[in-house]
Formats: sequence, C-alpha cells, structure tokens
Amino acid sequence: MSKINKVVLAYSGGLDTSIILKWLRDQYDCEVVTFTADIGQGEEVEPARAKAQAMGVKEIYIEDLREEFARDFVFPMFRANTIYEGEYLLGTSIARPLIAKRLVEIANETGADAISHGATGKGNDQVRFELGAYALKPDVKVIAPWREWDLLSREKLMAYAKEHDIPVDFAKAGKKSPYSMDANSLHISYEGGILEDPWAEPEEDMWRWTVPPEKAPDTPAYVELTYRHGDIVAINGQETSPARVMEILNQLGGANGIGRDDIVENRYVGMKSRGCYETPAGTIMLKAHRAMESLTLDREVMHLKDELMPRYAKLIYNGYWWSPERRMLQTMIDASQEHVNGVVRMKLYKGNVIVAGRKSDSDSLFDERIATFEEDAGAYDQKDAEGFIKLNALRLRIAARRNRS
Repeated sequence: MSKINKVVLAYSGGLDTSIILKWLRDQYDCEVVTFTADIGQGEEVEPARAKAQAMGVKEIYIEDLREEFARDFVFPMFRANTIYEGEYLLGTSIARPLIAKRLVEIANETGADAISHGATGKGNDQVRFELGAYALKPDVKVIAPWREWDLLSREKLMAYAKEHDIPVDFAKAGKKSPYSMDANSLHISYEGGILEDPWAEPEEDMWRWTVPPEKAPDTPAYVELTYRHGDIVAINGQETSPARVMEILNQLGGANGIGRDDIVENRYVGMKSRGCYETPAGTIMLKAHRAMESLTLDREVMHLKDELMPRYAKLIYNGYWWSPERRMLQTMIDASQEHVNGVVRMKLYKGNVIVAGRKSDSDSLFDERIATFEEDAGAYDQKDAEGFIKLNALRLRIAARRNRS
C-alpha cells in the first residue's frame, strides 16, 4: 500500500473516534481531517470541534445535515413503508449512506488519501460505510481500526484513553462502560451491557426519548398529518420541513410512550444481535403513511409495493443504498406516490398509534356509493359477484373433481 498522508475520519468526539484519531496518527503517521455530522442526534456537535482542536486537528468539518437526512433519505424510505424483519425501522441503516457520501466528498475536497470510520468488525456499519464509499469513489482507501487493532473491549478502549490523556467523559468519571448507542432524528439505538442476554429486560433508565407507556398521559393526543406525493408536508395544518416533522413527531410520540422496540435481528455479517430502539416519529409515520395509501393507492399497486418492500428494506439494512437495484426500486416507489395526497388524523395513547381518520379530496379511491351497506341506487350490481366467484373457483372445482386436495 502506498503511503497515506491524509485521512478523513467520521468523528463524533466520543470514546471510539477520539481514540481512533490518536491511533491513526501513530499508526500511519498521517494528518487527520475530522468530519462530524448533525443528523438530529439531539446532542451538541460543537464539543467535537473543541476536542478535535485540543488534539491538534487543523481541518475540521462540522455540518448540519438534518434537512438533507430527513428529505433525501428518511422520507424516501418511508414512501415504501419500509421495515426490516417485521420490526426494525432502519434508523441506523439509513443514516450511513449520507455519512459515506460526505466522507467521500470531503476526501475529494481536501485531497485525502483515505477515509476512516469507527464501526467494529462484527457489525453491519462497516459494510454500510464501505459499500457506500466504494459505490461513490471506487478507488478510495478505507481504514477500519477495529479490524486492525487489539483494543477489542470497552475497558481496553478506556484504558487506552487514560494512558494517552484523551478526553472522554466516561473515562474521566470512572464510570462503567455505557451502552453502545447511536442516535439521529429517526431513532436512538442501544446495544451491549445486559442487552447481550436476550432474556434480560432493559433497565428503565436506559430509555432516553420515551416515557413508559404505563406512565404516559391518560388523555390521548391527536395530530393531523398532511401528505403530498407520499411525504408529510404539514402538521395540524402548519406547513413544515422534513426535519421539523421528525422533531415534532419525536416529541409527541415520546411523550405518549410510542416507539420502543426490543429486537433480535439478523446482521448481514451472519450473527444474530439484540438491540433496543426508540423510534417515535418513525412509528407514527409508518402507520400514517399506510393509512394514506389505503385510501389513495390502487389495490394491485399497493400489493406490488408490499411484495417488493422486504427486498428494499434488506438493501438498506445491508448497505446497498447507492446500488443500481435500490435506485431502480426507488424510481418505482416514488412513481407510486403521485396520488398519495390527503390528511391522516392519528390518535396517540399510551404506546399505541391509532388511525382516527383519513381523507383525500383529490385522490381518494373510496367510493361511498359503492361501499355502503345501505341502498346504493344501482351503483353496484350484487348479481355480478356470482360470475366473478364462479370464474375464480373454476380451477378449484376442476381439481376437486380429480380428487386433488
């Protein structure tokens, strides 16, 4: 490998990436450019600048990507009603393509030889970061310290931080290793600690965004979401941006005990992993979008979307956001949203997300004249059903006459 002179590091200022910064310099004798993204994790990102400066970093990128993340990644994903293995709303997965994109762009801007990330060699994120980077910059060099060093536990990392005077809050306070957490405007995730035992119930004080459902308000909260081409564009009639939609729904959902999940999932690298997630906004958005589509989408279009959704979800989970097959599916999904316009009224109550109403003045396919149980004035001839049933039963009747089960 040729000499690496400059590396762009995805830098949070936390334990892992602060150690990686020091390790990269020592191991590769290179300059490090830090990149810190605000994607709605709910923490100040400016402290990362101070930490990087204290460690002698000269080129520091701190970027507010909340709107881009919501508009160009989260919202397109929710147009597909995306959910992995029936439970996971892909909060971590969907953030990685954006970070990979900016790592590559900054490498191009600064003339860096390589990019680096803090994902472990056991997880999915290493795959997501690197597949994205290679798709956007085929010859990029990637340094993944967790696949090279021997600091393979949280305790060893903290010992390294202490030895090299790296400012990490948990190490300074002498506290035990925290959960491994990842947060953005879509979710916050928790792994490690007692969660490594699938039988162990999470500690209540682990949860940060949501109240326990049993302690949520006794009075339900209502919210109206206005959709335009499959995206939420207004809340309670007030036009708002995608990032602000996420922020408002996280607050509403969290206050009503919505969005907690405890999952054992199948990682792309082959192992099963247990994680806990809080996704208040995403939980509301998934239910509401489905309700809007139920009113406005053609039956066969909806069913085809449902059939393709698991494949689309797997592509995102496994890190193929920038792949041609994901882009192809996205084109089809986006085309299906032309008529997904209207308003959905949601009822939020003690961890439950309930559709309380839906309407679309311009695109509803619900015809009350036909659907009514009352007199329909000839809008639907019930006698037509007889021929429909007999034609659909024809193959079943033929098989039955041949004594086939």
